[in-house]
Amino acid sequence: MIKEQINKSLFIIGMDNTIEQVQKAFNIHSDDMLVLQIYGPVITEPYSDLMRDIILSVYEENVEEIYVVGTKGKPTNAVNMQEVLDKIYEKEELREQREVLDYLFKTCMPEFPETSMREWLEGSKTIMDGVQTSVQIIRNHSLVPSNVNVRGIIMDKSNGNLSELKVS
Repeated sequence: MIKEQINKSLFIIGMDNTIEQVQKAFNIHSDDMLVLQIYGPVITEPYSDLMRDIILSVYEENVEEIYVVGTKGKPTNAVNMQEVLDKIYEKEELREQREVLDYLFKTCMPEFPETSMREWLEGSKTIMDGVQTSVQIIRNHSLVPSNVNVRGIIMDKSNGNLSELKVS
């Protein structure tokens, strides 16, 4: 028996979105979608585990469209980055590791495009910047086929409206 090839859409969403919100906003059935839920949603490195999951989804699940969905509005599960950084920096046993990481970030270009561990953890300054960067990384990845459509979307949390970002 030949398995029918069903093309799916991959949604990369933040922790403050639910699958149900995305289904409703995009008017898509759950059988037609795959979801990767991450903090951000920001892809910072082209050869990270997250990018590996995206590539595997494209080939294994016949993904033809990828949506990187950022949320406009008050986040419900926002990370308190200062609190996370304080916890890391208050642990004296991590001092040497922090110094090594900061050295690597400052000297190992382009593997680490950020300039410090703090900048790497903080990620993009705005949701739009994070979505645009993620779309560019996915689109320009050598293992993502050119026929895969990658879009950056901003979802308004208050009303569910979607707006597409123009990413070059």
